[in-house]
Amino acid sequence: MRISLGTRITLGVIAAVVLVIMYVPLLVVLLNSFSTSASLSWPPPGFTLEWWGRAFISEGAMAAVGTSALVAVISAMLSLVLGTLLSFALQRFSFFGRSTVNLLVILPIALPGIITGIALNNLFRTIMGVPLSIWTVIIAHTTFCIVTVFNNAIARMRQMGTNLEEASADLGAGIWTTFRLVTFPQLRSALLAGGLLAFALSFDEIVVTTFTAGSGVKTLPMFIIDNVSRPNQAPIVSVIAVVLVLVSVLPIAMAQKLSGSEQQRR
Repeated sequence: MRISLGTRITLGVIAAVVLVIMYVPLLVVLLNSFSTSASLSWPPPGFTLEWWGRAFISEGAMAAVGTSALVAVISAMLSLVLGTLLSFALQRFSFFGRSTVNLLVILPIALPGIITGIALNNLFRTIMGVPLSIWTVIIAHTTFCIVTVFNNAIARMRQMGTNLEEASADLGAGIWTTFRLVTFPQLRSALLAGGLLAFALSFDEIVVTTFTAGSGVKTLPMFIIDNVSRPNQAPIVSVIAVVLVLVSVLPIAMAQKLSGSEQQRR
């Protein structure tokens, strides 16, 4: 399809405006993390590394980073197991209600976070009588992180087909041998990309976390919200926000690279 010069220029201008609106505020946050001012003022009166040093010796900030990382790692691991099993069940087997189950698996990522948070809060506290803790946060994060692994895995399985698995079975290999030697090598990059996306999705989640975290649980996004309006904490919060952006962007970039490399190989 050919696009006229005027249309290309218009689309380019619109894309540039959207990118400026998205990324200039992030640049402002980055510059404020080096500002000599103790408040979020613009333009910065000067630049210093003092706030970066304070952020990395702050017990509250480091504890929040550790909590977010722990929740994200465990949620991603659980999502890898459950998402892979679900993709196998829904792609390799036919049964009554399969399309409904498929919708229910994908639905948590489409629901507003506040709805998911309220529902899980009621489940844990009212129905099950379970006190809110870091484990309720992990379970809550897993419910929507599964979707990223599931989508990646089922898309790859549709591309793979079943020819190699059937040939392996014809040669006498069992289910687990076929999975280990035939299926998993083909799924590996898709699962890794899904796991990285799940980690990034969990690490910066705030809405669901707020409704499912106990009083002693403080993730990094919660730490930022609690401290952004406190005196002399704004620059430290800017530092933590920059770290949060980097931790979120790197897994997504790696997942995109893995997906692109696999497509080129195919």
